[in-house]
Parts: sequence; structure tokens; C-alpha cells
Amino acid sequence: MRAAHDLTELHERLLAAGPEQLLELDSRRTDLVLEIDCWVTAQLPPSHGAARIHTETLGAVIDRLARLTAAAYAALTRPAGRELTSTWEHLAELAVGYEDLASEVCTGRRRLPGGH
Repeated sequence: MRAAHDLTELHERLLAAGPEQLLELDSRRTDLVLEIDCWVTAQLPPSHGAARIHTETLGAVIDRLARLTAAAYAALTRPAGRELTSTWEHLAELAVGYEDLASEVCTGRRRLPGGH
């Protein structure tokens, strides 16, 4: 899905954006998250009523992955230090959490907000 890639590029632009660009970029970010959520909802079968609900939509999780990816690559351009290590650790932890969530959603053990 192209929207996930576009989110990362958008977060890279947000890191360098001036105040006058923030509203437009944030609006585009919201649109991309919604596009991902709609696509995911259309791809998944209805969830089981007993499945535990996750606290965020998949679009929101992918948005956080995109933000951390942009921040991690930006941290590589600065002198190595705690920020670099911390950012990459957070990204790795979120990536593992995303994989777990995707697996649970696909097997029906977890459902997403707004899903049917």
C-alpha cells in the first residue's frame, strides 16, 4: 500500500516544516491514516465478537511507525548519542508490536476499532 510509504515521506517533511506548512501536512497525514484504515477494513473479514479490541486503528499504528522511521533516519544525520539509540529502539519495539497486532487481527484474536 502506497499510503504507508507516503506517511513516512510526509513525516520527513514535517521534521523540516515551518509553522505555515503544519496544518496542510497534518491534514494530509489524517487523510492517509484514514485511507489505510478504510483499506484494512475492506480486506479483513468481520471479526469475532469475542476478539479483544485494540486501542488504535492500524492506520494510527502505521502513522507512528512512519513518524519513528523518519525520526530514526534524521537521528543518523546527527552525532551518535542517546537519541540515536533510543529512537531506533523505539522503532524496533513498535515494529515487533505491529507484527504481533497484524498476526492477532488476521487470526481473529484481536479486532480493530471501527471494524465489523
